Amino acid sequence: MEQLSLLESTVEADQAAARAEELRVLIQHHNRYYYELDAPEISDAEYDALLQELQGLEARRPDLQTADSPTLRVGGRPLERFSQVRHRLSMLSLENALQEEDIRAFDQRVRNLLALSDGTLIAYQCEPKMDGLAIELVYRNGLLEQAATRGDGETGEEVTANVRTIRNVPLRLQGEQWPELLEVRGEVYLPLVPFQRLNAEREENGEPPFANPRNAAAGSIRQLDPRVAARRPLAMVCYGVGSRVKGQGSNNGTHEPGTQAELMAQLAAWGLPVSDQARQVMGIEAAIACFRDLQQRRDSLPYEIDGMVIKVNLLQLQQELGEKSRSPRWAVACKFPPRQGISRIDDILLSVGRTGVITPVAVLQPVELSGVTVSRATLHNWDEIRRKDIRISDTVIVERAGDVIPAVVRVLTGQRNGQERELPEPTVCPVCGSRAERAEGEVAVRCSGGLVCPPQLAEGIIHFASRDAMAIDGLGGRYVEQLISLGLVRDVADLYRLTKEDFMRFERMGDKLAENLLAAIAASKQQELARFIFALGIRHVGERTARTLAERFGSVDNLQAATLEELTSIRDVGPAVAISIRSFFDAPTNQAVLQRLKAAGVAPTVEEKRVGGRLAGLSFVFTGTLATLGRDEAKKLVESEGGNVTSSVSKKTDYVVAGSEAGGKLEKARSLGLTVLSEDELLVLLGRS
Repeated sequence: MEQLSLLESTVEADQAAARAEELRVLIQHHNRYYYELDAPEISDAEYDALLQELQGLEARRPDLQTADSPTLRVGGRPLERFSQVRHRLSMLSLENALQEEDIRAFDQRVRNLLALSDGTLIAYQCEPKMDGLAIELVYRNGLLEQAATRGDGETGEEVTANVRTIRNVPLRLQGEQWPELLEVRGEVYLPLVPFQRLNAEREENGEPPFANPRNAAAGSIRQLDPRVAARRPLAMVCYGVGSRVKGQGSNNGTHEPGTQAELMAQLAAWGLPVSDQARQVMGIEAAIACFRDLQQRRDSLPYEIDGMVIKVNLLQLQQELGEKSRSPRWAVACKFPPRQGISRIDDILLSVGRTGVITPVAVLQPVELSGVTVSRATLHNWDEIRRKDIRISDTVIVERAGDVIPAVVRVLTGQRNGQERELPEPTVCPVCGSRAERAEGEVAVRCSGGLVCPPQLAEGIIHFASRDAMAIDGLGGRYVEQLISLGLVRDVADLYRLTKEDFMRFERMGDKLAENLLAAIAASKQQELARFIFALGIRHVGERTARTLAERFGSVDNLQAATLEELTSIRDVGPAVAISIRSFFDAPTNQAVLQRLKAAGVAPTVEEKRVGGRLAGLSFVFTGTLATLGRDEAKKLVESEGGNVTSSVSKKTDYVVAGSEAGGKLEKARSLGLTVLSEDELLVLLGRS
């Protein structure tokens, strides 16, 4: 019995590790579609559920939290076509409250942290939660110097030229009493009437309409040509500040605000746009009443909001409450319930995503929801179709969950007339004809076409060429799409057969750029094995697992020949991951692509890990920003000397390396009495001082 219990515990641990890896891959995928492509595939509620599940797993099993876990990030990676801007202070996201009890729980957490009695009322500022794109404005000596998107919360995209076209963003602050450096945070949005006009124009021109005002605003700000943004009547509303640096001149005698309300009034005095719907209240019940009132009035507003933000009004209390890794403790986003309407399903189409997931999509008779005409809705998967008993020709209730992605809530079975048809689960990919199958214990049906299925091709190549994979510098989505449309690339192996003449067929392609792309492709032939394994896009195999596999097997051939037993005996590889790896290498189409990669000279290298180095057996955790070393560079230096880098602080941690703006990890290290090193002290340990 004891052995059986141990076996069950091992299986549960493997399942938890596999699920954590699956959640990381899923969330990173949806982060990219939401923050970088402005084309979310799931609702906010579904995304929140995935994130909360991963947070719960990592809370129960801290060893499952990796350095690249989405729970440590805010948004998506900045687009490479824009210059990158490092925020002086992190741009955090907000925790969500979906029910009134969640709002009261937030108030209780605040009073617990502040050690306040139950009878004490806290002053709150209530502000509409705009459905737009988060932007930071940087003013130096009163002049707009830079604008950047939130990006991943630490680094954003530089979009100054586009933001300068927004009419209500002042290029020069009003008055004279402002800081030498002022960072202002806010949301760029597109009002509803201009949004509807823009979509009508796009449809007339044969262009796809934007799904919602937020996507339209984000797409406008991310235009490479500022004239496009200038033609769209964008607006901005400011909700807070980042850094404020006083200087010595006469322009810096600013009165320091004591509350969030005073801070907003100060921004307004400088000519910055702030919400005219903000309210100050005493106590959480008054804040909830404000939330109810705003929900009733939302349809009368000229812009889209998806909730209300409650903030502790006193700035001193905000400072005392501080922040967590992803969100401040002094604010919460109260989300409105989704909106609904009635429509009819005319047909069900099958959509294939980058990972091969086949998603059923309902083609609806157009219905207007919150100012947007909806004609399609995701049905998610066949389990969901069966659970809701959804059929073609059904009359259904549709909602914009999170006011973004439409979904079918339920079927009005009383309106059936016998003409409705069920949709069987597919056995072949609707695009490439490869076998479609559902793994045991999963809800998703997947195409097995792997590296050659057209719908997966563009995203697969973009992933293959990305910075964390093969690092083919310059080969972004725009060029990948042209390569595919011109018929030059059918799979990733074709990248290594491209010529300069092929690239010269592109629009606006010069000799130097073509040569640089070819050089980057050629250089990737000798990329590290771990990066190559990650680049293949094997399901469940993230960067950490790819590195573990590279260290264990040493070559692609060895990995390809590995048995399930060999795979499951490895750290970070549970049964689900092992089956995914075997399925990938067993697919004939993938085997053919791997052979073509080898024939093209792609020979991944193994980065040998130093055994017995000066840091052998020592465990390190990094926190904050290092002055001269990037996080990846510092990690590689430690590992090259035999050390081990982990993401979480525990009693087993030997050293915590703290840079500027170090957060909770530093506090925990001190509470555990661990040795904290500066960057200079780390360099001494490494023998590089």
